[in-house]
Amino acid sequence: MGTLEDRKQQLLARRAELVQRGDEVEEELDSHNSQDWEERAVERETDEVLEQMGNSAGDEIIRIDAALKRMDEGEYGFCTVCGAEISQERLDVVPFTPFCRKCAAAV
Repeated sequence: MGTLEDRKQQLLARRAELVQRGDEVEEELDSHNSQDWEERAVERETDEVLEQMGNSAGDEIIRIDAALKRMDEGEYGFCTVCGAEISQERLDVVPFTPFCRKCAAAV
C-alpha cells in the first residue's frame, strides 16, 4: 500500500463512506410510513435489509476505529494475539484487521 499515513487515509476515507451510507439508511428507514398494509409489508421487508446494511456498516466502523487507535498507539500492523507482524498483503485486503493470518484462522 505505501506508508502508514497512506493506510490511515484509506481507513478514514472508508469510514466516511460508511458513515454516509449509515445516514442514508437512516433517512430511508425514517421515510417509510405507508398507510396501505400491503405497502407496509413490502416496506418492512426492505427495512430489514436496510437495517442489516446499517448494522454491517456500524460493525466495520468499530473495526476501523480500533485500527486507527492502534495506529495512534504505534501498534498497527502487529497481531493483537501473538504480536507477529501482519503481512502487507493481508493489510491490503483487510486494512483494519487486528490479526495475522495464522491467528485469524484460529479465531
